[in-house]
Amino acid sequence: MAYKISDECIACGACAEQCPVSAISEGDKYSIDPETCISCGACAGVCPVGAPAEE
Repeated sequence: MAYKISDECIACGACAEQCPVSAISEGDKYSIDPETCISCGACAGVCPVGAPAEE
């Protein structure tokens, strides 16, 4: 299952830098394209507030 970024996101960008398939994009907060996400968890491992989680 793909990861999704919750409203806890503080838009620091740490997750986007770690995504190996560039599935994370910036907007008001960061979001993950579920079609591109490979569920590796790299984003969750670096997020300081735990915003990315598996759906």
